[in-house]
Amino acid sequence: MVGFPLLLIPLAIYNIIVFLMPTVSFTDPLVKLTLMSGIEWPITLSDVLLALGILLLMCEVIKGARPGAKYLTDHLLSLIVFGAAAAEFVLWSKFGTSTYFLLVALSMVDFLSGLALRTRRGAVAAAAPAVSRKSARAAEPPAVEPAFDPAPAPAAAPPAPAATPAAESVALDHPEPTLAQPVIVPDPASPEVPSPGLQPGSGSHPSPDTPQR
Repeated sequence: MVGFPLLLIPLAIYNIIVFLMPTVSFTDPLVKLTLMSGIEWPITLSDVLLALGILLLMCEVIKGARPGAKYLTDHLLSLIVFGAAAAEFVLWSKFGTSTYFLLVALSMVDFLSGLALRTRRGAVAAAAPAVSRKSARAAEPPAVEPAFDPAPAPAAAPPAPAATPAAESVALDHPEPTLAQPVIVPDPASPEVPSPGLQPGSGSHPSPDTPQR
């Protein structure tokens, strides 16, 4: 839907007054307001048109800032309005006033702000797909490799048959231990004299020097 150039309204009102109501003055006060300071503020038709133009310019900027607003046709219409108003200000003497000049400046601001907003919106729209693709790639879970069961370990080889003969040879080399015979070691501190004839159990008769019991 093509948007209507709102700045055309105050320019059209100015043209209507100039061509159809030539007796109306833009500088005569319409209303006088008394301020708190006590001074009277005269409001003229020029002031009303300029205030209306400023408010409509604000509406145009808000319209252009919305997503998907201000098509190329809207910018073309704003350019046509600005070109026609500038031509009237330059060529016709009735439009050579400060009021009309300010209205032309407002229409120029409307055209340039629309272009700036469109360029900004195009840059943001071009950057949005790249950011969305990066976020989509980051959101994708990593590919999981298929798990393979490990190959079964080879069965243990049976023991070599040579182990049994080796054990038998070790058993033969080490015979079973036998009980050792006790060895009597004479005590050097004993007063007995080592003599085969005096040892008990030797079968010899006692010496005549030994006293009888």
